[in-house]
Amino acid sequence: QLQLVESGGGLVQAGGSLRLSCAVSGRAFSRYVMGWFRQAPGKEHEFVAAISWIGGNTYYADIAKGQFTISRDNAKNTVYLQMNSLKTEDTAVYYCAADRAVVAGTERYQYNYWGQGTQVTVSS
Repeated sequence: QLQLVESGGGLVQAGGSLRLSCAVSGRAFSRYVMGWFRQAPGKEHEFVAAISWIGGNTYYADIAKGQFTISRDNAKNTVYLQMNSLKTEDTAVYYCAADRAVVAGTERYQYNYWGQGTQVTVSS
């Protein structure tokens, strides 16, 4: 069974940057696809980005394109979400997720393992 722990959230001014990390333990990290989701106040969970375990294929939601970058370091069993040019609308709890699949999905039901979330707050 996988365990996922997010970190790197915090308070940042609009226009600033943060890098979120998700440390994975329990199984071979390279065998799992990884995704990032977020939930803003008063809104539903939404997909942000995902990366496959082989080939390095990435997927981005429209709200993330050109602003966020997902990457993984298999040697460190860690997936990252680099967030640049942050806006107040990016304020949310960010969750990482994993699944034993080849192709990364964009829906919550496609992921069997979840972290506890990390808060990102963007001020104006």
